[in-house]
Amino acid sequence: MTTQTPSSGHYSSDAAKWNAITQRDAAADDIFFYAVITTGVFCRPSCASRLALRENVRFYTTVEGAESAGFRPCKRCEPDKPSLAERHAASVAEACRLIDRSETEMQLNHLAKCVGMSPYHFHRVFKQITGVTPKAYSLARRAQRADQALTQTRSVTDAIYEAGYQSSGRFYADSQSRLGMTPTVFRKGGNGARIEFAVGESSLGSILVAASQKGLCAILLGDDPAGLVRELEDKFPKADIAPGDSSFDQWVSEVVGLVEQPGLGLDLPLDVRGTAFQQRVWQALRKIPAGETRSYKEVADMLGLPKAARAVAQACAANRIAVAIPCHRVVRNDGGLSGYRWGVERKQALLNREAEP
Repeated sequence: MTTQTPSSGHYSSDAAKWNAITQRDAAADDIFFYAVITTGVFCRPSCASRLALRENVRFYTTVEGAESAGFRPCKRCEPDKPSLAERHAASVAEACRLIDRSETEMQLNHLAKCVGMSPYHFHRVFKQITGVTPKAYSLARRAQRADQALTQTRSVTDAIYEAGYQSSGRFYADSQSRLGMTPTVFRKGGNGARIEFAVGESSLGSILVAASQKGLCAILLGDDPAGLVRELEDKFPKADIAPGDSSFDQWVSEVVGLVEQPGLGLDLPLDVRGTAFQQRVWQALRKIPAGETRSYKEVADMLGLPKAARAVAQACAANRIAVAIPCHRVVRNDGGLSGYRWGVERKQALLNREAEP
């Protein structure tokens, strides 16, 4: 089931506003403000100041409205300035930009100083907002730069150092699991890597199932089987992409069965490639039971990142393993369907099928 993200409509009545104030509901911040006539001060709903008497409270939808009525901003919650959550988000965004621009790994103390926080506080805020530690984010970004450099430089060694690695040891330690193949093979566009595939048919159209030595690396849906094969070939233009043997047909049968009867589940190994955050999102999606949906906001809440709904949507869009990683079970906050990599009509069909008893 889905729930709506709190909005202005959620706090339309004075009773709902007062309840938000008594609960110090941060979700109501910047949706409305309240003023206390005995103190002449206005605050955010989440302000930790002593609770005023209800008869002394007035509500305003904007800072300007409260100020024009003669109230001054609270010095504790500073309602006339960006919220603490907004300031934290801006600081983390700046830290991410610094990491992205740096050619070497930035130390925690230096990053924290650059954004005006203590190292401990910065580490906690960064992980709360992004879902990963500053170090994990830095390593992931460095790995992404290395992956890009592998396709552009003359040698693997050049790529390693251009990406900011100080030695090749750490790079090679995790490259096999991240790339699904050795760096040299990846640099050559998958040259020498073996990827088997097969195309089956279902009520949703054609399904291409592809697997590396690690597991299923792609499940693609479409109307044109040849187009699905071209999409796979574009990913690894020099890989040894070949039709799977007779044993591979069993994998295709299981995937087709998952489309037709989602409640059966899928017990096959997956070769999931993505950033640390994307993998967290995809793991969360696999926990959504068939027949149920979650909003992007609810998935973000599942990750402990209530402000990351947009990033969750982007991770869903990046998913290349249809149905097995059920991004079709994520909908808008109002329950409506949003974009789907393989077409909104297929998304609706999957949800309808899963809703059947």
